[in-house]
Amino acid sequence: MKSIQRLSVFALIATAGVLPSSCKKSYLQQPAIGALSSTTITTAAGVDGLLIGAYAILTGQQGTNAAIGGGGPWESSPDNWIYGSVAGGDAHKGSSGTDQPPINSIAAFTVDASNGFMNTKWRADYEGVNRANNVLKAVATATGITDANKAIIIAQARFLRGHFYFDLKKMFNNVPYIDESTTNFIQPNTTDIWPKIEDDFKFAYANLPATQAQVGRVNKWAAGAYLAKTYLFEKKYTDADALFTTVITTGTNSAGVAYDLNTNYFDNFNAATKNNKETVFAIQQAANDGTNTISNANNGDMLNYPYNSPFGCCGFFQPTLDLANSFRTDANGLPYLDDYNSHPIAQDQGIASNAAFTLDAGNIDPRFDWTVGRRGIPFLDWGNHPGQNWIREQSSAGPYSAKKNVYFQASKGTYGDAHSWAPGNANQVNIIRFSDVLLMAAEAKAQLGSGDMGLAYVNRVRTRAANPSGFVYTYKDPANPTGGYTTTPAAHYVVSPYPGGYFTSKDLALKAIYFERKLELALEGHRFFDISRWGIAQQALATYFAVDGKVITDIAGAHFTPGKNEYYPIPQAQLDLQSDGKTSTLKQNPGY
Repeated sequence: MKSIQRLSVFALIATAGVLPSSCKKSYLQQPAIGALSSTTITTAAGVDGLLIGAYAILTGQQGTNAAIGGGGPWESSPDNWIYGSVAGGDAHKGSSGTDQPPINSIAAFTVDASNGFMNTKWRADYEGVNRANNVLKAVATATGITDANKAIIIAQARFLRGHFYFDLKKMFNNVPYIDESTTNFIQPNTTDIWPKIEDDFKFAYANLPATQAQVGRVNKWAAGAYLAKTYLFEKKYTDADALFTTVITTGTNSAGVAYDLNTNYFDNFNAATKNNKETVFAIQQAANDGTNTISNANNGDMLNYPYNSPFGCCGFFQPTLDLANSFRTDANGLPYLDDYNSHPIAQDQGIASNAAFTLDAGNIDPRFDWTVGRRGIPFLDWGNHPGQNWIREQSSAGPYSAKKNVYFQASKGTYGDAHSWAPGNANQVNIIRFSDVLLMAAEAKAQLGSGDMGLAYVNRVRTRAANPSGFVYTYKDPANPTGGYTTTPAAHYVVSPYPGGYFTSKDLALKAIYFERKLELALEGHRFFDISRWGIAQQALATYFAVDGKVITDIAGAHFTPGKNEYYPIPQAQLDLQSDGKTSTLKQNPGY
């Protein structure tokens, strides 16, 4: 089925026959620049144009961040690579120590309210809220739409609004709530919005169809998974468990394909295999769409390709030593849950690009080499990663490159986009995929004392990882990397399911589940939000700072403060916009 195509703001305006609305001075700048005015939308086509506009802003930007008044598109990237992965210890900022300096303070937890990235992210999510609200206002008065279709439109808009508020909640915790009935946009941020997020996903779950004509549109089961995730974040484990069970046993993607794990792990990150059976909720991307820009081609990740490489730019988002070491396995193919950094994958440390080199021969989880680009291992079909030749400044960012956001050389003309100074691609951005659902369900089971059932879910994920068909293999001819692969694994891959009865206690079960999420979802923007909600951020980050900080300078002096750094500061620009010069309607988060 054809996926929903993301259109530019101006294309949407042309389709809907309306003009951009003006802005007011308020924290939401409502209606926002680039949003469509709901007052002139009276037809089914017009309402659907508004709805497509709400889907479009899932990317966090429209071409540039001009539509939301922000900076570079990476500041509001929907995969949260900065706020979820860099801050979570998955990755260093990358590139050089002086490029994009606002990220340095985020990584070191010295960020304050004046950091402009905070404001860009805030405004991007509220632009999404605004567009969803405009759909809800418009559909209420539109003609020529059946009640059944109105319910589906409303359900999609409420799902999207729920998503944007969920992102705001996990980022900033204390945020104002604006819905389609709001007329005074100066609202406090002292009310817990979890019940509102629940209500949006409950409505979407009850009213969305199981299938959609366009697979990029959300369906009933995506809403069910997101509602269950909401319960999990609220620690409503019984509610989360029941709903996750239903989604796992009954759910399908929007094309009607039953949820399951892909045979090959990297099919989740390949544009040629996107919208597959593992896709629960993903943001659609399109390369070479005729606009001669990369505005529809995952430009939130445009910095995150190896430096001085065939991609041209830019060397950001470099995986950490702590993350790399996490993929070491023991003789039984199991991870070292407690002392993984005592079994390092350290082949690249301090090795110059022209120095003698020996590939690490120890046991490694094969997901490592689909996640992290390292010297001597095939970097998809671009050739063996050359180490420092693709690293801009190893001293400040380490020896590794990110891999999940990269397109294959053989398909670069189709799925890569070179219409800008940095690359774009058509890879979907996975917000929730099925392995994520399985591991969240395992967590709920363990919290409720059903560790054995959680073990079964974890082992589904590990069994997929152990399938040799999904290993990285050496090239038939390293000089011709698009010429195919041998049957020789590129490294010594050893990974196994946990043995029956392994989860002997709740604590052990949760430790293993938490670690599995670190491996399976690495570099996907989850880590910081996970360790924060689990209450282990201080411990996990202290370990990372100690290991990487010995040789990598970007986190020198980094320190996580409990009771403060679990959330980001309310942007100073928003505090000022709601201030009478003395007091702001908005309250700053504790510690900032």
